[in-house]
Amino acid sequence: MSRLARILPIFYLLVDVIILSFSFFCSTFIYDHNYNYQAYDWNILIILVFLWIIIGYPMRLYKSNLHNGYIHRLVNYAKSYSVFLLIISLIFFNSNSPIAVSNVFVTFVVAFLIVDISVNFIIVNLISRFRRRHQNIKHTLVAGVGDLAAEISKHFNSNPDFGFQISAYLSVNGEECKVDPKLVVGTVDNNMKEYLNKHSIDEIVIALPSVESTGSRLKYIIDEADYQGIRVSCLPDYQGLFGKNFKSVQYGQLEAVNIHRFPLDGAYAVIGMGAFNFIFSLLVLILLSPVFLLISIIIKLDSPGAVLYCPIRAGRGGKDFKVFKFRTMRENDVTSGGTLSTIKNDPRITKVGRILRKYNLDELPQFINVLLGDMAVVGPRPHRNFLNQQMKDHVDKYMIRYYFKPGITGWAQVNGWRGPTETEEQINERTIHDLWYIEHWSFMLDLKIIWLTIFGRKSRQNAF
Repeated sequence: MSRLARILPIFYLLVDVIILSFSFFCSTFIYDHNYNYQAYDWNILIILVFLWIIIGYPMRLYKSNLHNGYIHRLVNYAKSYSVFLLIISLIFFNSNSPIAVSNVFVTFVVAFLIVDISVNFIIVNLISRFRRRHQNIKHTLVAGVGDLAAEISKHFNSNPDFGFQISAYLSVNGEECKVDPKLVVGTVDNNMKEYLNKHSIDEIVIALPSVESTGSRLKYIIDEADYQGIRVSCLPDYQGLFGKNFKSVQYGQLEAVNIHRFPLDGAYAVIGMGAFNFIFSLLVLILLSPVFLLISIIIKLDSPGAVLYCPIRAGRGGKDFKVFKFRTMRENDVTSGGTLSTIKNDPRITKVGRILRKYNLDELPQFINVLLGDMAVVGPRPHRNFLNQQMKDHVDKYMIRYYFKPGITGWAQVNGWRGPTETEEQINERTIHDLWYIEHWSFMLDLKIIWLTIFGRKSRQNAF
């Protein structure tokens, strides 16, 4: 880390403290030029400074790095200021202060915001100009010429304020070159030591693919850097190892990588969609209760047997649960362990059942499953256990769909991939659509799927 990068956090902190103090004193001076500051006032100022510091650090406002672009700092500043304003407002408005003090308070919070943002804007721009004149530049050697190296090159080139300038690249055998070939000066194994002896390098960035970033080659790069007294940064090729859906997490002092992290894992999805599923299902069951009653009566009049058919299906984590469906057949497959799939013009389907299945009305009782927490309104459809075994033997990563609750409807269904799984295409496409939904989930996508389930033509394909 450069000297400037080390002192910038302290410098920014001092600037903020000075401006906060300046705003505090000015806000009182404006309304009373002869104001006599007491110990009480100094204590308030100390509390404000202390509060700003303990808010700013967790908000990464003073994180020690070279990412000091104005937008980056402005976002962190906005978070810090919002929390700061909320806390002092709660304290102030619960203190029953007189109008004169209210004027001072408003002046202080406005002055601190305007002056601090303006001064920070000037500071960041001065630092940017300083670096753009190639002062305090960190000359960097990148070990690697593939996708990771191209990403780091793009990042440095689009953010010159960060102070990195790539001097050269070193390749490894067999790696496809994705960077400027004019800057490739040889290979890690054959040319690294010679290059470091002849050129002044401030930092080495290891950007090797996952198959090359462990073992003897990685140790060789670090040993050579240590011998020359050069700092090293390593970009782990997590995407090469784990795919694109992963998340770095901290367990105390340990850093770990959660593999297969999807939008549905987020707090917004867990809380927001949990509430949506519950409210939506409750409204459907209440508003359509007359329809439920009518369908039940028609089923009983059409053929003997129970109104509901409750097969066992695999749910989240592969755990079995009982699915509620309107009965559409004279003779159903066994509820648990059944392997008898529905075929076109299946003689077991009743006249009423054919209509219910065509318009997905037989699935309506599954809103009860949503209320019970076994299903979601939208998600991968639940399959029978024998079908799961069949499909996971055919399709890579098939069981990822069971990370989440199954749905009454899903992306595969509204795109016509429902019904039989007799061909490789049917098996693959159903799984591909389910996994695409998991990777690209959003609330708007769920609303689109619900709409297509009701009004889309493809949602009724293969409904027999």
